[in-house]
Amino acid sequence: MIAYVNGILETIEEGLAVVDVGGVGMNVFISGSTMDRMPGIGEAVKLYTYTSVKEDSFTLYGFLSKDELTLFKMLITVNGIGPKGGLSILSVMTPDDLRFAIMSGDSASISKAPGVGKKTAERITLELRDKLKVTEDDMLGRSALVSADDLSGNMASARDEAVAALVALGYNSTDSMKAVRKIIKSNEEAAGDTEMLLKLALKEMLR
Repeated sequence: MIAYVNGILETIEEGLAVVDVGGVGMNVFISGSTMDRMPGIGEAVKLYTYTSVKEDSFTLYGFLSKDELTLFKMLITVNGIGPKGGLSILSVMTPDDLRFAIMSGDSASISKAPGVGKKTAERITLELRDKLKVTEDDMLGRSALVSADDLSGNMASARDEAVAALVALGYNSTDSMKAVRKIIKSNEEAAGDTEMLLKLALKEMLR
């Protein structure tokens, strides 16, 4: 199948880009977030693609990063989520936001995507949580400065407790995890201290 298309952006409209690859115009369906980040008409673009083949169609879905493509492939394994549903979710959520929502069971954020109901969103969190097997580096948005084993102790405990405390205060679980992640990334000293981590994350939430 086609792994990617690399060429010149010929035209772009809502949900569809035409890429000129060696004189051949390739129709590639894209998400809203991908559309917002596309280069200008006439400029070079590379889209990593998923190929959907049916009896009466051959369709390409494109993404600017392999990360988005990987999550898209995971999403469409869930019953009730087809390619259009996958694009819809990735139009309103970044890859990191989607990971956090799945890992924290935040189906409410996922259900905000057009055409994705509450039950379908809940199914996504249930079915993909184990499949994601997110590394701590992914969760924290960090380079590999700390191994997963190191984070299994005080850091992991402090992170989880701080997120739980923020959620108990009424904050969205996805936003809470993002705030805690940001503090851990910028402040190694606070990473293993629940009280300090919570205090700094709360300040971040209130900005």
